[in-house]
Amino acid sequence: MLAATALECIRGDRTLFSGVSFALAAGAGLLVQGANGAGKTSLLRILVGLSPPAAGEVAWQGQPIRSLGEAYRRQVLWCGHANALKDDLSALENVRAAGALAGRPMGEEQARDALERAGVGAQADLPARSLSQGQKRRTALSRLLFARATLWVLDEPVAALDAGGVEWLAAALDRHLESGGLAVVTSHQPLATCSRFEMLKLGA
Repeated sequence: MLAATALECIRGDRTLFSGVSFALAAGAGLLVQGANGAGKTSLLRILVGLSPPAAGEVAWQGQPIRSLGEAYRRQVLWCGHANALKDDLSALENVRAAGALAGRPMGEEQARDALERAGVGAQADLPARSLSQGQKRRTALSRLLFARATLWVLDEPVAALDAGGVEWLAAALDRHLESGGLAVVTSHQPLATCSRFEMLKLGA
């Protein structure tokens, strides 16, 4: 269970949002939408513990995340707006490095399989700098296929994806939720096939 209670976010002298509350049980997702500058990324950073709220609280399984520390972070897969790929490494090397950082080392065959399933198997040995934006995004999102995290928090994951990529991502999210996972996603586009998602609109 992920719960937010009366969250408020202030940047400089501007209040981006206040009074944001929701609760997600196992198998549920939250689609966060809003205009640019409404605070979507700021909300996600609060939810994963990267930024403190100006007011309110985030709880995981009934406990404030500020008191859970690493025990909470192990349950979370955070995929930010940036792809977090090293240009000098190949797509394959980037995936294996991400697995190692997440505490799940991957063999070459497993990493190649993840890239293949993400639609970039043919680009596995190319340096990240030579990939298109869509291919970079698919490479970054291939982490979803080997993550053990219960909670996925994804900031604009469909950015640069074509229609096939959006369909692949929606299917991955559906499988995650069907298995009892949770997800919080920001997107300007509706993920229509993800029927388990509730909507939260900031700045409404």
